[in-house]
Formats: sequence, C-alpha cells, structure tokens
Amino acid sequence: MTADELLATVEDRGVRLVRFLWCGNDGTVRAKASARHGLAGRLSSGIGLTVAMQAMNALDHLQPVAGMGPVGEVRLVPDLETFRILPYAPHTGAVLTDHMRLDGTPAPVCQRSFLKRMERSLAERGLSLRAAFENEFSLATALDGAYVPVDSALCFSTIAMTAVQDYVDELATALELQRIPLEQYYAELGHGQQEISTPHAPALQAADEQLLVRETIRAVATRRGLVASLAPKPWPDNAGNGCHVHFSLWEGRSNRFYDGAREDRLSNTGRSFIAGVLNHLPGLCALTAPSFNSYHRIVPQFWAGAFRCWGHDNREAPVRVASPFAGAEEASTNVELKAADASCNPYLALGGLIAAGLDGLERGLEPPGPVEVDPATLSDDERAERGIDRLPATQAEALDALAADGLLLGTLGVELADAYLAVRRSEWEAYAAGDQAFEQQGHFAKY
Repeated sequence: MTADELLATVEDRGVRLVRFLWCGNDGTVRAKASARHGLAGRLSSGIGLTVAMQAMNALDHLQPVAGMGPVGEVRLVPDLETFRILPYAPHTGAVLTDHMRLDGTPAPVCQRSFLKRMERSLAERGLSLRAAFENEFSLATALDGAYVPVDSALCFSTIAMTAVQDYVDELATALELQRIPLEQYYAELGHGQQEISTPHAPALQAADEQLLVRETIRAVATRRGLVASLAPKPWPDNAGNGCHVHFSLWEGRSNRFYDGAREDRLSNTGRSFIAGVLNHLPGLCALTAPSFNSYHRIVPQFWAGAFRCWGHDNREAPVRVASPFAGAEEASTNVELKAADASCNPYLALGGLIAAGLDGLERGLEPPGPVEVDPATLSDDERAERGIDRLPATQAEALDALAADGLLLGTLGVELADAYLAVRRSEWEAYAAGDQAFEQQGHFAKY
C-alpha cells in the first residue's frame, strides 16, 4: 500500500484517527494517534515519542536506563502495509510502527527492527520462519472491584460456548475485517477461558497480527461490557492462559522441518533448530514468558511445559512436535513452543526463537532423545540421566538466565538488552514485594 492509497482509503471510509501502535519492553500495547489532518506527513516522518518509553515498565514506572530519560526523541514510523481499519473503534484505523532515530535509522531499542534483523539472518541461509500464535484468554465481568468469570462450565463445553456466542461472533467478524482469519475457537479448561488460533504467517506479519489480535480480543469484550484478559494466570485458582507459538522453517515453498522418509517426518534441520531452542530455552523464557505472573502458569503437570525437553504431541513438554494432518503432511509439520504467553512482546519472542534455533543450525546441534511421558512422573535421577532439568520457576530466574546467555544478549544488542532487563527486573521487584491481589490487578487488565 502506498501513502496515497492509504490516504484515499482513510478519506473514503471516513477514518478520523489512525493509531500508531507499538509494543514495549513490558509487553503492553501502546499507541499515539494521528488525526486525518496532518496524516500525510506523519505517514512518512512518523510521530514523535520520548526515548524514555522503552524504559517504562508495566506499572508506568520509568527505569534509570542510560540514554532513556527526559532528553531525546525517536519517531514512530508506520509500516503502511500493516494498515487496518478497526471495526471495534469508530472511524479509527491502525498501523504498526518501527522506532526510528532522527537520522532515519532504526533505534537500537526497536523490538520490531530486532525481529527484522533476525529474519535477515535466516534469509542469508535462504530460509524464513513461519509462525502462528495460539491465544488463550479469560472473559470476565467486573463486579464490586473483582473480576468474575463469565461461566464455570467444563473444558470444550458447548454450554460455555453458548454463554459467549455473541461475543465470539463479533470477535470473528472483527478479525476477518482486519484480514486475520479465525481458524479455530473453543472454550478451554478454565472458567471463562477461551482459545483461538489464527493462520501461520511470516514471522514479522505474525508478530504484527498478534498485537492486532490482542487488541481485538480486549476491545470487543469492552464493547460488550466484559473484560478480556490474556494474563498468564488471571486467577490463582484457575487455569493459566498460554500463547503457544507454532513455527516451522521454509525454503521457498518447501518446509525444511519436513522429511517424509522419517517415521515422525521431522527433518534433521528441524531437529537442529529444536536443539538450539532447547539449549537457550531458560534465557528464551525471559522473552516468551516474561512477566511475574508467567511463572504461576509454568508449573509441572499444568500442561505448560515446566521441564526442559521435547516430545511428540507431549503437552507437558515445552517444545512439542505436532503431529501432521493426513493429506497435508508437509504443510502442517510444525513445532509448538508452550512456554510462552501473551505478556510477551511478540517481536522479541519470535526474534529470540530465531536466534536460538539458528544457533542450533549453525552448530549442527542434536537434541536429546524425545520425552514421550510427563517428565514430572520421572524420578529426579531419571530426569538427570536424560538431561531434563527444570525451567526457570520465577521471573527473576528467567531474567538471570537471559543475562547469562551471551548469544541472546548479543543478538538483542546492548541497548535493547539493558533496557529490557531493567524494565522486567523492576517488575519482579515490585510484584515480589506485593501481595496476590496486587499481582492480579497489575496483570489482569494490562494483558
């Protein structure tokens, strides 16, 4: 889409505001909006933003990060191809943006630019990553200051589906109007819990659309007097919300994870990529499951993948090789990362995933043997013998693992890594000092 085409669409459709969206180091979606007047200039030069925003945590507490104080500015420069008209907001559109320095180069703290760099690293090998986010979220009503689930029905229950059928119909319509097809929907295990899946797409598109999906889930709920939360653990005594990442590597039209000659159809390329992910998974968790609340979900025997291992259709493994569908074996061969949730910045999550997997490819790593049982049922000695260790049990442990992972830090770059660690560590300090109610309030309505 050219700027002239976008402006013509804005005029024809009566759009008055265009939101310039980004996702911060805290994983929250933020925006500035341009009115129709002056939009033409902002499409090329962007909207000004203080450099300090990348040092802001999810409590809106600015962290003391070098170069990210009251002095200095970046530009939110839109990717015109991402323009959508928002069906849930009157006369409003949205674009996804890059953080650019005043000289027109990407700001070192721009997470979207980080993912672009990682895509280029894959492209140098003739490869691209396709990914899909599988979002779980909770629907609630706000009652006397508390969030109350909209139902208490069973997993996959049609009673639960009926309870929210009008909401889901509006959600599906809103996504389709934004060119994001809804592939699957069902009521999940937790009270008020829903799950949707959207199609695989190239990594950058998948991350962009993940922000739009999150926005749409919440906004449609608001229109109906509900509260939608993608928080990893919305209620202490209810099921957690994952945001599973399905991914595969492609060379042109060939799925490089697929090998029809192998019994499990997973290629050597796929195995090396998995090995890299497993090797860096403790630090990668700080990018894919990055909030304080995340680690109340990633516990053994909650189907979230608490032990470092991989397996075939093993939903207690954080890295699951999904079984392909008959008649579409190559197209459907993919791997799922379960140790992920929607409190993540999707650009960092996918960029870190590529960095880890690419390291496995470049070093020709071999994964350990697959685990085809619940690893929690193995004895400590059995797990030790098979190299199955516990993933980080707290946000602080995950951040320490990231800080110790030279490869992930190197690909992030000093500025982005320092800002990210400062923001997330400040959240750990704040929530670790608070109580359960403070944690829930701080996550439920922000993710």
